Amino acid sequence: MDLDRSVPVWPQVADELRRRLDAGTYPPGPRFPAVVDLAAELDVAASTVQKTVAALRAEGRLRTVLGQGSFVADA
Repeated sequence: MDLDRSVPVWPQVADELRRRLDAGTYPPGPRFPAVVDLAAELDVAASTVQKTVAALRAEGRLRTVLGQGSFVADA
């Protein structure tokens, strides 16, 4: 993923993860990849991924279970 570092990165990461959710890369039900794993894969800070996960949760695309992680919400 090529990021334009001259503009905020988290919306770009959010768009990429939305594309993956829409494509079924992360199907409903299973655990969503960990923040640190996504940060390493996308070469961004963990805080960037945390902000993205919060946005996707606010959109109803993810749900978070305390102590267990985030999960893809059912459509």
